Amino acid sequence: MLVLSLGLIIAGKVAVTGLRTARDTVTVTGASTERISSDYVDWTVEVTGRGPTQQAAYQNLQPYVKRTMAFLREQGIRDQDLDLVVIRSNRNEVRHRNSGQLLSTSWTTRQPIKIGSPDVSRIQAISAQINQLVGEGIPLTIQPPAYTYTKLAEKRVDMLAKATADARKRAVAIAGEAGSGIGPITNADTGTFQITVPNSTEMSNFGSYDTSTIEKDITAVMGVTFRVQ
Repeated sequence: MLVLSLGLIIAGKVAVTGLRTARDTVTVTGASTERISSDYVDWTVEVTGRGPTQQAAYQNLQPYVKRTMAFLREQGIRDQDLDLVVIRSNRNEVRHRNSGQLLSTSWTTRQPIKIGSPDVSRIQAISAQINQLVGEGIPLTIQPPAYTYTKLAEKRVDMLAKATADARKRAVAIAGEAGSGIGPITNADTGTFQITVPNSTEMSNFGSYDTSTIEKDITAVMGVTFRVQ
């Protein structure tokens, strides 16, 4: 039994050694980062009107909307880039704290104005100036502009190719330390894309897409497995 056990151990060792060259691989992570500039912006400004009735709130809203639209046009925003979306109207009730008795009712009507434009620099400048309307007494809720990059699908292909090339360089360096070479790719896993503010170290397992800045850094990550020769 001892001889048989020893024989199995030796046989097993020989089998593993014989397969090692064919099965050895190295897995490395490659990355590629580039600076991109947003080519589209979405921006929403919401005008508010209030009144004791729904009708009064709507009527009070109209001059504010008219003035806001005029301001945006004066700043060079085209009519085709402006969109008045569905008005929202809410009833506000004030009740007695103890009895729950209805004390008063008022209405709030909101008109969102959506701006979508490829002229990102112009919209950025206007978003910094629209507080002039607040100074005139126009009740506004101003959302920050959301800057995006419309050619992201094309950029992904290029970035993944560069990340794979980076992975190969790393694999060659690792294998070279062991006196080996790198063969073909046996497996490749696409990681998440990180689109962040410039020079950010933020990373997310699910990817990230920052829309707060015109300039952004895009990072592609690839996990690549190479055969070792």
